Amino acid sequence: MRRWPVFGVALAVLWLFVRGVALDPDAVVGEFLVGLAVGLPVAFTFRRFYLPTVDLGARFRAFPYAVVYVAVFLWELVTANFDVAYRVLAPSMPIDPDVVEIPLRVETDVAITTIANSITLTPGTLTMDYDDERNALYVHAITGQDRAAVVDPIRTWEDYALRIFDEERDPSDPVPVVPERAGSAIRPGEDADGGESGGE
Repeated sequence: MRRWPVFGVALAVLWLFVRGVALDPDAVVGEFLVGLAVGLPVAFTFRRFYLPTVDLGARFRAFPYAVVYVAVFLWELVTANFDVAYRVLAPSMPIDPDVVEIPLRVETDVAITTIANSITLTPGTLTMDYDDERNALYVHAITGQDRAAVVDPIRTWEDYALRIFDEERDPSDPVPVVPERAGSAIRPGEDADGGESGGE
């Protein structure tokens, strides 16, 4: 099966999330058709940037992981909204912004982009940059001092992304260790052994 129509439909689904459509059948169908009207021509125009065919068997095997990824992301989205709102309304709650470097196990562009967008869409965190040589994201967080709280949800998303996008690594594989930047104030997301870094 040709891949560009699949990407067109995926863009239409993404459009629903971007628009924040109410759970009304007429609204969902209407916005989905708008997404198709835009997504299919865009996917067709850029069809030469990706492989022309798609393995439907692999996509069906990845579908359950994609469903869980969306569910986990939505849960994190809801809890992060409450957390940020509470920190704004309760001055006693700490707001200690910091930038955390997070080495990745995923390597494909689509997997990295999916995780980076998930981070940015979650209140309290923002993907600032991606280092291709280090295969690491730089994430700004309002509670960057608590690095485990920043890194843990991202690692969960990455576990599912490894399955969804048929990556070479496995969720049980350790996180790659990247050398510390000399003189950098950026805090790595992991310690020297590859485990999650704790607080100060």
